[in-house]
Amino acid sequence: MKNIKNLIAIVLVVCSLQIASAQKFGHIDSQQLLLDLPEIKTADSQLTTYQQSLMTKGEQMVKALEVNYNAYVAEANEGKLSKVQMQQKESALQQEQQAIQQYEVEVQQKLLTKREELYKPILDKVKTVVDKMGKEQGYTMIFDSGSGFLLHSQSSEDLMPKVRTALGI
Repeated sequence: MKNIKNLIAIVLVVCSLQIASAQKFGHIDSQQLLLDLPEIKTADSQLTTYQQSLMTKGEQMVKALEVNYNAYVAEANEGKLSKVQMQQKESALQQEQQAIQQYEVEVQQKLLTKREELYKPILDKVKTVVDKMGKEQGYTMIFDSGSGFLLHSQSSEDLMPKVRTALGI
């Protein structure tokens, strides 16, 4: 009975070693891959242009606030405003300032939305290529060496050249 247990244990160890050796691992540096994609450069350019257009409007709002504030200060220093008029102008300036702050939040939201709109198709394309390559070439796992989550890569294959070729870069 003891010999049978030992035999079963040996068979299990040998089988698990064969299964482990049959696994195929690969890695890519996704950060470098994305930097190499022409589509990312185009998306970056479009995002920068969009950001500049949004910033132009914000700068105009700030300049208008500065003009209105300077006019208020000048009128107040010259004694041309009553207390009621001063309160009204201060309230109007505060509303302008709040509008600028709201616009800044709106700009951040618009930029995030635009970034997702531009990058999602590119990231989906890369994921599709990596998934397809993993299935077609029998990879058990493909690691992202660019994210720092790869602890040991000596026995894995660098798939960057193959993924670049599949993406046409």
